Amino acid sequence: MTFAIDVQGLSKRFGDHQAVDNVSLQIKQGHITGFLGPNGSGKTTSLRMLCGLLTPDSGTGQVLGLDFPREAEAIKRQTGYMTQKFSLYEDLTIEENLAFIARVYELDRMSARVDETLETIGLTHRRKQLAGQLSGGWKQRLALAAAVMHEPKLLLLDEPTAGVDPQARRGFWDNIHRLADEGMTVLVSTHYMDEAERCHEIAYIFNGKLIARGTGDSVIAESGLITYEAEGPRADRLGREFTGKPGVEMVAPFGTALHVSGTDRAKLEAAIQPFRRDPYVWTEVQPTLEDVFINLMRIHAPAEVRAA
Repeated sequence: MTFAIDVQGLSKRFGDHQAVDNVSLQIKQGHITGFLGPNGSGKTTSLRMLCGLLTPDSGTGQVLGLDFPREAEAIKRQTGYMTQKFSLYEDLTIEENLAFIARVYELDRMSARVDETLETIGLTHRRKQLAGQLSGGWKQRLALAAAVMHEPKLLLLDEPTAGVDPQARRGFWDNIHRLADEGMTVLVSTHYMDEAERCHEIAYIFNGKLIARGTGDSVIAESGLITYEAEGPRADRLGREFTGKPGVEMVAPFGTALHVSGTDRAKLEAAIQPFRRDPYVWTEVQPTLEDVFINLMRIHAPAEVRAA
């Protein structure tokens, strides 16, 4: 299997802040990888280094078969990058924005490419509309179209669906899977667990360090986390009863149900035992990605944070 991204030791510091710390990534060609982590974890900095917008302090490898970071300019030409904030010109029309992008990349058949792109994203009838007048979902579509007009081999997406309604998000992901089916490699940062589950693989970064990597199922299995779910009238209110109990590493309400998790089965079951009574029903369930990631944040948090 060919790797579109194969880099080791990627690091970047801003003053006293270590934004990215010795991150290594291998991403297969044509795969969609979800890049997860809380705000400030290093996702955006990593994406900007990979596409040549930031120079890493350290890191070697290959991106799209090119030497990283020595051939950053060549990598940039074959990469599409969509920022979290809408970055096209709101006082230009949709058509004018796409024509501008075509000129930046010195594309051939510029007029035809703009027409084809408008047709693909369903905006032909709005081509003369100002980009600033579009809804969030349509701005997202336009930004994606602009990012792939030059037919990149690698697509980097930074929180692309933040603030977008569920229907627009689903349509966006349909487009992403279509692009991957055509051979494009996609690395997408997201906060949404349901979006992470749409990816072929996930990578979780926290405080600049990569702390989990693999398919969703493998990350859950390797966490060693055991989760019981309590159901019953307002079972979520039981959460405070488990504070500080041996074996209970995490408690999280899910609607009116409650997830109680830990890695020591005997201690966890002993903590739950006093509450195995009517009206509550306890069932062992597979931990969710959210369960796993919250637990990873707890494990890898600085000692002073864990003690707080």
